[in-house]
Amino acid sequence: MNAERFNAYRIMWVLVLYDLPTETKANMRDANLFRKRLLDDGFTLFQFSMYVRHCPSRENAEVHIKRVKNMLPKAGKVAIMSITDKQFGDIEIFFARNREEPPPTFQQLELF
Repeated sequence: MNAERFNAYRIMWVLVLYDLPTETKANMRDANLFRKRLLDDGFTLFQFSMYVRHCPSRENAEVHIKRVKNMLPKAGKVAIMSITDKQFGDIEIFFARNREEPPPTFQQLELF
């Protein structure tokens, strides 16, 4: 059971990518509120307009995807993607021409 719980194919990452309008004060307020709500739900900035969240299971990822869908702004484009921890670990990240390590994987503690 324990090997299944920490399997790199069971642990998920939820990625939220967005492009929201900021021409008016109302648009800017909506964009800032959406970003704040993502942060409040445990997402972290990965790149400009791209936030990620580590989830210990597919079921937990679905809960956070549903929350993002409930907080969608009125205007703009939002994409939600979920990938396995194994796929996320294969990401190659570069800053200029220097290779960087992907963000660390978090270990979820469960109390029964």
